[in-house]
Amino acid sequence: MSVVYLISSFGKLSKKGDTLLFETKDYTSTIFPFRTDSLVLVGKIDITSGALSVLMKNQIDTVFLSSNARFNGKLVFSEKKNVFLRQKQFKLVENMEARVKCAKAIALTKVKNQLTFMMRIRRKTKEDELSIRDAINKNKKILEDIETADSLDKLRGYEGIAARNYFQVFARDIIQDWAVFNGRSKNPPRDNVNAVLSFLYTLLYQRIDASLEAEDLDPYVGMYHELDYGKRTLTFDLQEEFRVPIVDTLAISLFNLAVLDKEDFRQVDFSTESEEYPLESGKTYTESEDETVDMPVRSTRGVLLNENGLRKCIAGFEKKMSATIISPSTARTVSYFHLIRDQVQLYKRFINGEEANYKPFLYR
Repeated sequence: MSVVYLISSFGKLSKKGDTLLFETKDYTSTIFPFRTDSLVLVGKIDITSGALSVLMKNQIDTVFLSSNARFNGKLVFSEKKNVFLRQKQFKLVENMEARVKCAKAIALTKVKNQLTFMMRIRRKTKEDELSIRDAINKNKKILEDIETADSLDKLRGYEGIAARNYFQVFARDIIQDWAVFNGRSKNPPRDNVNAVLSFLYTLLYQRIDASLEAEDLDPYVGMYHELDYGKRTLTFDLQEEFRVPIVDTLAISLFNLAVLDKEDFRQVDFSTESEEYPLESGKTYTESEDETVDMPVRSTRGVLLNENGLRKCIAGFEKKMSATIISPSTARTVSYFHLIRDQVQLYKRFINGEEANYKPFLYR
């Protein structure tokens, strides 16, 4: 799959003959449609009607990401016709017993993958060994709680507690003094490590979403995350098993191997009145993660990657997607890109009744 990323704060995508022309204030590049499966546009990029006609003619799906790593939407030109598959999705999501069983597999695998990474960190970290061991033991106990959970709310609650324990250990693996991580924060990310995590999670999200679309699965009908208007819950569901092996391990490497440096980030004021850096109205924010204050605030400071940092993260992500691993569903050596496809196809077989259960990818 050939994915072309375009990054600019003031870019323009236009038609030039049978090709696409991408222009910024610094450079111009030509994009050949026959070599391109999809486009990912990051930042502010204008698209002419001629460029749209080229995208449509060549069936090039196009994803739009804001400069603050938010998924804004996508153009999909191939029509999805498998209504019978979607009927099965809706029927299964209404079966609460089946839904809890599938959601439990997703939650268990996510926590197990986190535990695998936590134990790797413990083996190479001498400092705070007792606190790391304590967090690991807590998450092992949470696995037992997840096994006996009988509702989606309980599963989500246990998984949330496990995530907080996990990120306490995750922080111990970052060796750069200038890298800051004060617990997971998003919308906006409050520090440079969270800026990288948020952007990489967005890239992973759009890659899984594209695989679901390719298999005619409805991304809005998931089993684990709460169904909501406009929320692509199935994309979020299948993202969980890949967070640790693809994003979290990559984020650590980008910092520890000095691929990123402190000049690759910028501070931005997010506001409820800003179009480019929006802060969701009606919510309250403090400097700590997911806490509320007595009175709502209308602006807060966030940290984002600049264009150079975005390019480094994209290069690292694409390299990671090309890395090989054994696919548990096919027993073949495949890239992470093909592993995602294999897991989506496994989920499709589960929906069609060809598999008794969905088995998320277990990281080892």
